[in-house]
Amino acid sequence: MAKGKGGMGGFGGGGGGMGGGMLKQIQKMQADMVAAQEALADETVDVSVGGGAISITITGHQRVKSITINKDLLDTNDPEWVADLQDLLVLAVNQAVEQSQSMAAERMESITGGLGGLPGLGGLLG
Repeated sequence: MAKGKGGMGGFGGGGGGMGGGMLKQIQKMQADMVAAQEALADETVDVSVGGGAISITITGHQRVKSITINKDLLDTNDPEWVADLQDLLVLAVNQAVEQSQSMAAERMESITGGLGGLPGLGGLLG
């Protein structure tokens, strides 16, 4: 019975020094990721299309904060002006979402980029 206890204790304590440092590094990375995610709610990207006819502000969480339409840049005499406006809105929203996602990915990569240096984790998140 003592032999079984000793075997388990030896296994658990064998890598404690190295594992403890790695655990602290992972915990710090997790805290940094949570902080970055929270910050993305307040960070914004501004996108403008159609020569400034449509401007969109979007957060790092892909929440549209505002859409501005410059009516002076729209030709409302053109029978297709509504279709043109709709096309510009779709283009602007899609560009805003793409740029917001890129911003969020860059923030996360700046935190997780160091994982390649951790033994055994190099290929997991890269």
